[in-house]
Amino acid sequence: MYILGINAYHADSSAAIFKNGILIAATEEERFRRIKHWAGFPSEAIKFCLKEAGITLSEVDYICIGRDPKAKLFSKFFYLLKNITKKNTLLFDRLKNSKKVKSIERELSEISGLSESEIKPKIQNVEHHRSHLASAFFASPFDESAILSIDGSGDFTTTMLAVGKGNQIKVLDSIDFPVSAGLFYTAFTQYLGFHHYGDEYKVMGLAPYGKPIYVDEIREVLKFTDNGLFDWDADYFVNPNEIKMDMDTNIPIISNLYGQKLVDKFGPSRKEKEELTQKHKDIAASVQRVSEELILHILNHLQKRTGLKNICIAGGVAQNSVANGKIIENTKFKNLYIPSAGHDAGISMGCALYAYNHILKQPRAEAVYSAYTGSKFTNEEIEKFLTEKKVKFSRLDDDKLFDKITDKLIEPGVVGWFSGRAEFGPRALGARSIIADPRNENAKELLNTKIKRRESFRPFAPSILKEYVSEYFTKVEDVPFMEKVFPIKPEKHSIIPAVTHADGTGRLQTVDKTVSPRYYNLIERFRQKTGVPILLNTSFNENEPIVNTPAEALDCFLRTQMDMLVLENCVIER
Repeated sequence: MYILGINAYHADSSAAIFKNGILIAATEEERFRRIKHWAGFPSEAIKFCLKEAGITLSEVDYICIGRDPKAKLFSKFFYLLKNITKKNTLLFDRLKNSKKVKSIERELSEISGLSESEIKPKIQNVEHHRSHLASAFFASPFDESAILSIDGSGDFTTTMLAVGKGNQIKVLDSIDFPVSAGLFYTAFTQYLGFHHYGDEYKVMGLAPYGKPIYVDEIREVLKFTDNGLFDWDADYFVNPNEIKMDMDTNIPIISNLYGQKLVDKFGPSRKEKEELTQKHKDIAASVQRVSEELILHILNHLQKRTGLKNICIAGGVAQNSVANGKIIENTKFKNLYIPSAGHDAGISMGCALYAYNHILKQPRAEAVYSAYTGSKFTNEEIEKFLTEKKVKFSRLDDDKLFDKITDKLIEPGVVGWFSGRAEFGPRALGARSIIADPRNENAKELLNTKIKRRESFRPFAPSILKEYVSEYFTKVEDVPFMEKVFPIKPEKHSIIPAVTHADGTGRLQTVDKTVSPRYYNLIERFRQKTGVPILLNTSFNENEPIVNTPAEALDCFLRTQMDMLVLENCVIER
């Protein structure tokens, strides 16, 4: 049985395909369109998935869409009645988007040659947050678990709590739009001068440079409720009817979310290119702290309510790796699973899993610990491309290649590393990575100014061999998708300064030999030469989606100051 999952006409559109519950391929549309957070129809991602499965759309049994227009109809109707006399930009935008969603059958017909009447019986709509829940629980190793989906909004829901057991998910509670942890964080992200969709991670990166001295003031914005949920003071935000979510250009744009009361409380907002002051950094630290408190408030009540020891989390807020790193220590949960695409791209994977496991009641597949589900190119394809481009290169076997790369890193040098299948999700995990020596105290400045061309406060991640985590970090957990931040042991700060953040933490990726054998062996060769089982890892891009093809990797290499480019076993040097 083949099931195709789609996230369409929503930020981070994507596609995923399963055969008998086993994931074959999954990828974001932005990788093909080269526009971050592409929000249109994922035609190229769908074509890629079908090609990887070796089938046509006619052979797909179910086409799952991660959105259900029928979800929470009563809540939507009541909200509309309550606000019928007010200006309602949001409603207008949602109606326009709903028309796009109805065109999915036509879009699928155009790329497949099938008639709409042939496609329609295959369509299965799955609510946004149920898709998130499924993307985490059904991919996890747990037979039974509490589940939390938490983000900006989707299908009129912003937070959903559930329990998963076997192949079933039971929803326990939810919070309706507009009250939202994701929109709360986005409002402060905009206030701090970061206005692009998805800029919330910049606030998380800025927070360690500040002190949480505004926590009491920010706690007044949110209201933690005794039932483990939350509300907010609406006066700190714009009227939700006036929120504009523009997807017309397939580039998601969210209008200003913060209200006058927030400005009155904290002072004028920062303009985009204004200097970041200590006050801005302190507000970032305070917003991050209160967000962590909120997540822990929800999870502690959920654990008490369910009595379970396992927790799965998905949704945009699940990308807050700093908060994730504190969950096990600060709740009674013992085990945590977050998928590689916890954000909205994971909707495609989740809606397909929900249909296969929950609706069709099929048995679950093995847990998913690999994010390598995207594009792949052979050495022969790469050689042909480089020869046609008249690019000088050498081809080495892995043993010689690892020696050459690690020597270049130790020099010190910066290497573009393109190996195996691309990752599904926002993190580079050693398939499409830029790597450097974590011992080089100048590496961070070099990468931020000359290669990534981004803000100086943005951190870089340590990819660490799984067996050595206890030597460098104060906590030991599996972190396969770089989804948690842990404190680095104080005595190691001076040894790996390039991956130690301002507050002494690092957003680690634990590299497992069985999941990432080639990347593991490269880091192991570096360890043999330096004694350090870690490489600095950042995504292979320059203010664009992560590179997807050898051509994109070569372009990025040529316009930046990387010292070496490795495309599988082919090496290009300056």
